[in-house]
Amino acid sequence: MERLKTYVKGLDEQLNGGIPKGHVVLLAGKPGTMKSSIAYNILYNNALKEGKKGIYMTLEQERDSLLEHMAELGMDHIAVENQVNIVDMGYLKSNVDTSEEGQSWMRIFKMYAENIQTSTDFEILVADSLPAIEVMADVKNKRAELFRFFGWLRDLGVTVFVISEDARDGSLNRDEDFLCDGIIHLDLKRDDNNVNLFLGVAKMRKSNHARGYFPLIFDQDGFEVILE
Repeated sequence: MERLKTYVKGLDEQLNGGIPKGHVVLLAGKPGTMKSSIAYNILYNNALKEGKKGIYMTLEQERDSLLEHMAELGMDHIAVENQVNIVDMGYLKSNVDTSEEGQSWMRIFKMYAENIQTSTDFEILVADSLPAIEVMADVKNKRAELFRFFGWLRDLGVTVFVISEDARDGSLNRDEDFLCDGIIHLDLKRDDNNVNLFLGVAKMRKSNHARGYFPLIFDQDGFEVILE
């Protein structure tokens, strides 16, 4: 089976070499758990080392702010600008008229992704984030619309990472959990005066993986899961 490397040292080893191609995977966790950074890391390294094209559709953070943050982490977008397309959907929403019949925000989101796929033939899509998409699309029947949205993502035929948040009550149960092929969950734990980051693979179809949570670090060599 063809797999997509996450370029998180230790994680790919857990996943038999990476994410199965074509999977729709949630990157879920609390705010501040580096979900966006890990997603961009996947795009960046696959473009830099494998020549794979990707698209990052952001609604949470402005394009320039996102790229400045990634550059601070040692991932300068200039090195992959021909392979990785950053789409600021928040900017688009403020400049696109959705008042015309049939021009819903979700429809525009999908059309934009499909048009870019036609012109670039990308292999990886990051959607950041699902809660923002739900708010901007004014989702009414969440389960039904999520079912259609995840079906559309899967029909794209690419590997997709959807950034999501933990439930407000602190539980790990989200409506989208049963729709996705995999869940990579990030968590924070306070130890004395330090806050440490942990990563666990809660679900990954077609993969034999560990179920525990492991420390996640970031340094000059990138992300690494410390397997105990």
